[in-house]
Amino acid sequence: MALDHAFDDRGDVTIVRRDGTEVEGYLFDRRSARTLDASMARVMPTDPTLGRIEIASPDISELRFSGRDPAAGKSWENWVRRFAEKKLAGEEASIESDRLD
Repeated sequence: MALDHAFDDRGDVTIVRRDGTEVEGYLFDRRSARTLDASMARVMPTDPTLGRIEIASPDISELRFSGRDPAAGKSWENWVRRFAEKKLAGEEASIESDRLD
C-alpha cells in the first residue's frame, strides 16, 4: 500500500484529499483497521501552525512523494566509514552525528 511505503520513506509527502485540498508534511503514523473506512493517516504538516492532522483513508485521493529523505545516506555504515576516513587522515573525528537537515 502506498501509505505504508510513504510511512517507511521518512521524507515529506503531499496528500490530496477527495475535496481537492492538499496537505504536505511528514507522515508519522498510519492506522490500518479492519475496514478502509476505519483506517487513517496522521501527518505533521510543513506549516507548523496547522498542528497534527488526521486524514481518514477514504478521504485520500492521491499521494505524492514530495520531499527528500532527510536521513538518506546517513546510515550507521556510512557514519563509521566517514569517521574512520577522518581518523586515518589525521583529521578530528567525533562521535556527534551530522545534522539531518
